[in-house]
Amino acid sequence: MVNTVPQLEVAYEQCRLITRREAKNFYYAFITLPRKKRRAIYAAYAFCRLCDDATDKDIPTDEKLRLLAELRWRLSTAYEGRPDGPVFTALSHAASTFDIPEEYLQEVVSGVETDLTKTRYRDFGELRTYCYQVASVVGLICIQIFGYSDPKAKEYAIDLGLAMQLTNILRDVKEDLERDRIYLPLDDLRDFGYSTEELKGEEFNRNFRGLMEFEAQRARQYFGSGFKLLPFLSPRSRACPAVIGQIYSHILDRIEARDFNVFDGRVSLSKREKYMVTARTWMMSLLPTVSTPT
Repeated sequence: MVNTVPQLEVAYEQCRLITRREAKNFYYAFITLPRKKRRAIYAAYAFCRLCDDATDKDIPTDEKLRLLAELRWRLSTAYEGRPDGPVFTALSHAASTFDIPEEYLQEVVSGVETDLTKTRYRDFGELRTYCYQVASVVGLICIQIFGYSDPKAKEYAIDLGLAMQLTNILRDVKEDLERDRIYLPLDDLRDFGYSTEELKGEEFNRNFRGLMEFEAQRARQYFGSGFKLLPFLSPRSRACPAVIGQIYSHILDRIEARDFNVFDGRVSLSKREKYMVTARTWMMSLLPTVSTPT
């Protein structure tokens, strides 16, 4: 079924509104993109939001998995040219325009399914797979839209996604515990002599600090690799991942500045700080030699 121009514009506008309402850290970065790419990003984000919303409902896990299976089917039919609803209408158009593989979006659903059924991660290998599904693959979707000049861009996009998701995990330790989820690798807890019982009791001690410092350094290494992505992107698109990466890097800075005590309130940046990061990074991305602000 061919979408008319008015239908398509309404669909993209719906995705924009969803993104503006929900994407607290990403929206500031998305506005740096040219219109055509920006609205494609809105469509991809809106799809990810649909997946998250399916799991936020107060219903049994089996029913949540059924809703995700339904989203998989709707995604497949959208790729067959039969989109259902505004989000899938916009996504179908964006996927066709920017050659976004369906497997990337299906992987997003897999990550959300993992979050429903898995509450502990034995080692970093297991955690990395999860981070790839919920974050790195989103980076791969984004660079399809941004445009890139070398296949190496995929490796760096994956690493930038890992860095940001690891930062999320460090920031949200307390909130995740309230949902009976521990994303810190259990092998790492053991290596630093910090038990899951201590974690559940929010015990802040030297061992916990050492564990968090180790995990933060791992995230830093991925940021270092991930920021190598920028020179491989279309010049007009570089600011977007640079801004997102810098916002998350600043959050990691703030966690470190707190001496890794993430039990004492959630770490975040104010709107003003996000505006400042966006403006500074956007301007620097326009320089002939791309550098990453610190």
